[in-house]
Amino acid sequence: MQTMTEKPKTALITGAGRRLGRHLALAFGNRGYRVLIHANDSMDSANDVQKEIESGGGWAAVLQADLSKHDEVLALAKQVNETAGKLDLLINNAGVFPERPFDEVDEELWDFTLDVNAKSVFFLSQQLAGMLTSAKGSIINMASSGAYDVWLKHIPYNISKAANVVVTRALAKQLAPDVRVNAIAPGIIVVPGEESGYSHPSAERFALKRYGTPEDIVKAAIYLAEDASYLTGHILPVDGGAIELS
Repeated sequence: MQTMTEKPKTALITGAGRRLGRHLALAFGNRGYRVLIHANDSMDSANDVQKEIESGGGWAAVLQADLSKHDEVLALAKQVNETAGKLDLLINNAGVFPERPFDEVDEELWDFTLDVNAKSVFFLSQQLAGMLTSAKGSIINMASSGAYDVWLKHIPYNISKAANVVVTRALAKQLAPDVRVNAIAPGIIVVPGEESGYSHPSAERFALKRYGTPEDIVKAAIYLAEDASYLTGHILPVDGGAIELS
């Protein structure tokens, strides 16, 4: 939490119009951050998030970009500079989770999944590295327990999240010591009021016997952003033990 005497920090959160991104945006807004809310298809929801932050006395702005398109990723970085002029925290939260059997995966789906879940993470971080370095800031990527598993109807997703893990470690090494780079690897997170449409395995298979909540991810993100000053290149599983205890 920032004090009254500190200059407000600025955070860019991608995919912040709904689901986990929305909860992250509201949480950091409540902690005094100026929040840049990125969205693409969820602009109405993103505008609602902006209004909610502003109604609590905070500062927020909405930025639009299709992260599957490289030129729009570069344009988003420019928007950040033009809108805020500084950046302390980048949360690469946006992601896609397409379902397709192995023999129906085509190049278009492959490219789309890898472009959003891994390529955009690398290039957005690259383009914003200067501002983050100046601020001695940090990057948090959203990996997945799926980076360490194979789900037969989501193979491109698994591969993209494994790539996300490597991107995280590469950025951590490249940008040290000025910028810390870590990732959160969520398991199944159930967002109230926003059903994913996918069937989930029984929570009984997990060590903690429950699904994750948005608050679990928010707490992990706050820890990585504010408290983990000696942590970089780390992938933090928030999955009820799915990775370590399966």
